[in-house]
Amino acid sequence: MAAHSLSSRCLFLLLLLAIQTESSRALLSSPDLNPPYPKAISDLKDAIVKGLGFQGEDLKVSGFDVRDAQVGHSVAYEFDVEIDNKVHPFRLLEDVNRWDYVDLPIFRPVGDENGLIESRKSDNVLPVLAPFQLAGPMELWIQDAKDMRLSLPHDVDAGVLKKVILADGAVVTVKGARSVSLRHPLDLPLPLNRTQNGFASGLLALAERLRHTSRTQDAPLLSLRIVGATSLSSPTSSSPSSTNRLRLKRLAPGLVELSSPSKALSTVSLQEESTTLLTPSHFTTMWPLPSINGSNSNLLGFETLLASVLGPKANKKGSFRLLKADVLAQTFVKIGFGVEKKLKQGDGIDLEGYPQWRTKPETVRMHFEVLAKVDGEKVVPERIMQVNPVTVEDTVAQNLVVGNVTMSTTPIVHPPPDPFAL
Repeated sequence: MAAHSLSSRCLFLLLLLAIQTESSRALLSSPDLNPPYPKAISDLKDAIVKGLGFQGEDLKVSGFDVRDAQVGHSVAYEFDVEIDNKVHPFRLLEDVNRWDYVDLPIFRPVGDENGLIESRKSDNVLPVLAPFQLAGPMELWIQDAKDMRLSLPHDVDAGVLKKVILADGAVVTVKGARSVSLRHPLDLPLPLNRTQNGFASGLLALAERLRHTSRTQDAPLLSLRIVGATSLSSPTSSSPSSTNRLRLKRLAPGLVELSSPSKALSTVSLQEESTTLLTPSHFTTMWPLPSINGSNSNLLGFETLLASVLGPKANKKGSFRLLKADVLAQTFVKIGFGVEKKLKQGDGIDLEGYPQWRTKPETVRMHFEVLAKVDGEKVVPERIMQVNPVTVEDTVAQNLVVGNVTMSTTPIVHPPPDPFAL
């Protein structure tokens, strides 16, 4: 009897423990006790609702689940062109090649200490530009000077480099840069010759004119700012006696000049310049980016866009000013959300053609997808698209299909007997 009482008590305690566990799970899964949106997502939600003009108490916005957010990297090109005292901004964005589910630090809930620590280390996961080449004459201002690395072709200890001057003929490969921007406006001459034989001859001829002007002592050097933990190195070559080797000259603390020891390169460039200025359609590369080919699709597209903005002015003698030129590696987020709104008279929702046998809806639900860029600790919406959700096929009862005929009135048909049937 005592053993039976003891087993009953153990069973009762196990039952209470199971009930307590299920109650705790129910409390944890309650929507009222879920952690709030991360601040970045909460600000994104407010900006979208305000931008779409959604107002009123009969509105409900759902979604913005960070577990469904997809993250991708792309390159943005931003230009401000001044034509006849009018500024024309351009913003071009490369397509994102790959979307992944990534746990960004800004997606951590509010109050997550680990998230705050990770957000301070977010510089380690920021996207960078693909390696590219720059050719002199020009000057480079390095924002993250402490993280600068110089290789000619072996690593050189030149101290904290804040400014690097590339002499005429010097070419370096830039790695690890997050952005490159123009420090001073440029006056660009016209006319702009249009694309010929598949090459962006207009922009290439314009670049050669600027390169020729920058070689004079009176003209200021082309000045660029580089942001990011960057490394500058000589272009790799299989030949040990290659002219790609650069010579370092210290001009001041934090200031060095890189030059090519071969003077033949400058001579050949001057001879080629006299020819290419007469026949711009034979250009193959663009200064100061020798790694960009004249048939590059982005270059061709930008020349067509610029020519359309210039209009007839593109074929006349004159000039225009490039105020801003930025190339940035950016992180983008793609996330979906839904909007549920109560239907009212005058909303403009047309229910004509809606099946009469179905109950008229009282609310309408719309689905959207937002593309936003990650800017530090903020998520800024770039484009909002309305998407169509997966449609569910309607199911209709059999009595509605056959005209509401009951089985009692359906005639019974007896098929002829089959002698082979069991």
